[in-house]
Amino acid sequence: MSVLRDLSTRASARPAHIVMSEGHDPRIVAGAVAAVKSGIARITLVGPQDTVAAALVAAGEINNPALQIADPETSDLSAGLSRAFYELRKHKGVTPEIAESEVRKPLVFSALMVREGHADGTVGGAVATTSDTVRAALQIIGKAKEAPLVSSFFLMALPENHPSGRDGMIFGDCGLVIDPSSEELAAIAVASAASCRALLETEPVVALLSFSTHGSARHPSVSKVAAAAALLKENHPDLRADGELQFDAAFVPQVAASKAKGSAVAGEANVMIFPNLDAGNIGYKIAQRIGGADAIGPVLQGLSKPANDLSRGCTAADVTNMIAVTVLQVAR
Repeated sequence: MSVLRDLSTRASARPAHIVMSEGHDPRIVAGAVAAVKSGIARITLVGPQDTVAAALVAAGEINNPALQIADPETSDLSAGLSRAFYELRKHKGVTPEIAESEVRKPLVFSALMVREGHADGTVGGAVATTSDTVRAALQIIGKAKEAPLVSSFFLMALPENHPSGRDGMIFGDCGLVIDPSSEELAAIAVASAASCRALLETEPVVALLSFSTHGSARHPSVSKVAAAAALLKENHPDLRADGELQFDAAFVPQVAASKAKGSAVAGEANVMIFPNLDAGNIGYKIAQRIGGADAIGPVLQGLSKPANDLSRGCTAADVTNMIAVTVLQVAR
């Protein structure tokens, strides 16, 4: 898919150091090897030294300086990371002994590597749950000062020559915020629009989705989306956005012409903002499993440094693509 090739090309022009918290998983190893061969990133694989080393040998990689192993049990970094974790969490009752134990956990170790500047970003979630992966990122890396909240999106790479003419879209929030308020929906829309610019290098056209289009139905959930659209119009008048819109009115120009005359989106949306996590999670999986789109995510937005989550059903190719996305999120 052209959008994925473009991500890889752009990432290889500005490679970064990415730490993988599940270095024992064969998909992680295969994805990391592919990323290194493509020149996208330098990789540190976190996990037991012997297990990760054996996985690298099985993948045909021996003594590649761009592929390092960090075992939290033996790493030279562990003592310093333990002290950093203690200082960060002592107000929550963490003792030096607890900190030493926590740093042995790969998710914690990896997030601390990013926080302390030993790596530029981290990727996990092929084995760990989203809640565990995100918790480590929030507690250790933390929210960016300017971000109202941390949310997520999926980068949806559509099949080549898709009838819509689109090759990539942003779906948010499909992985993190369960039932966002109007204010949170507006913030998710603004963050997702910025992610669209950064990753797809195109101007965002934002649709706030509902089962109603411009008042065709009345319900508190419809009112929530309409209020979010009003907030966007008031606070971000330069952002091309509209809501509430049904998906077909947001996506298909012919439907928009009849359902949403005068809409600023007019069936051309490339950023879809779902009203809650139910809709978002179901929507991206339908697009992936029935529509044939590649779904990269959930990608986190609003953190002070990049940390991203993989689906536990991910493939090695998904891992490589997420590494590329994480590289492109690194501030330069």
